[in-house]
Amino acid sequence: MRLEFDLRHVTITEFGVGIDDGNGQTFVAVPVDADVQAALGEMVQATWDAMQKDGDGPARYEPSEKHGGTEYLYLPVGDDLAVSVRNLHEATNLDVVAAALGDPSSVFCYFVRLKDKKKRRLTALRRATQFKGILKSRGHLIRILDDTLKIIKDTVFKLDSDFDLLVDSANVHILRPSGFEFAGKLQQAILDAVPQNIQAIRKDLVFVEFDGIKEYSKTHPRAARYLASIRGQDETKNIDKAALKRLCKSTGVVVKESKGKVTIAAGHEMGFLEVLDRRRYEVNLVKEKPERYRAASRRKING
Repeated sequence: MRLEFDLRHVTITEFGVGIDDGNGQTFVAVPVDADVQAALGEMVQATWDAMQKDGDGPARYEPSEKHGGTEYLYLPVGDDLAVSVRNLHEATNLDVVAAALGDPSSVFCYFVRLKDKKKRRLTALRRATQFKGILKSRGHLIRILDDTLKIIKDTVFKLDSDFDLLVDSANVHILRPSGFEFAGKLQQAILDAVPQNIQAIRKDLVFVEFDGIKEYSKTHPRAARYLASIRGQDETKNIDKAALKRLCKSTGVVVKESKGKVTIAAGHEMGFLEVLDRRRYEVNLVKEKPERYRAASRRKING
């Protein structure tokens, strides 16, 4: 996958941080000198280089998958799950707050926004971990000045070696899925999207009663993630009712049919969602001894 940006010809570098003051999260710009800008550019290049080590190319980010700590994934920038980072990427005028780092504990991320010669934008973001202020109350830092060791009395911030994600005009390129989910506030966003996802899936599966699933998923993040995944699958609309009931029965999910509607027994909501998300299956390698399994990861095999 290509990057819709020319890293060799950067014309503008804008640094900023995400602040959470307890009343909400905001993104602000912070002035930095040329040396810091150069260091940020090196971080962006290191991030893209790390992504290119995945020889098979990126897989699409799936909210229901348990992704690795470092794994190159992508998500179209127009996807609903990308709304938070997309808003930052597309923001035209961020407030410039030189004192934004005065309270390091309120910083939840930092970012850089670049422009190339074609005026294309690239945004890179990192969850603030080691970037948090190294305060003098936590110990003494020293540096060499005029061949003498001196204690550093100022607050010191440490940049990371790379970013968690890059955003161009087409995609969010994700190096650390957990960083993307944190920055995008995905857990709450996915819970909030339960009603809309249920409504969309109902149109494809008119023969399923989803009221119980809806209530269950509002308070169970994993179920809400499965709903988001199911909604994004093209084949959901082609699911056959009889085949669905057979798979539920063979994998231990209790359902019944009443007045043409498939209803899910209480306590089997998660199992039913695992069936719809292609995560429950049965194998028959030993004669007359069927085995039921739950897939921790779902990747379609082509061919």
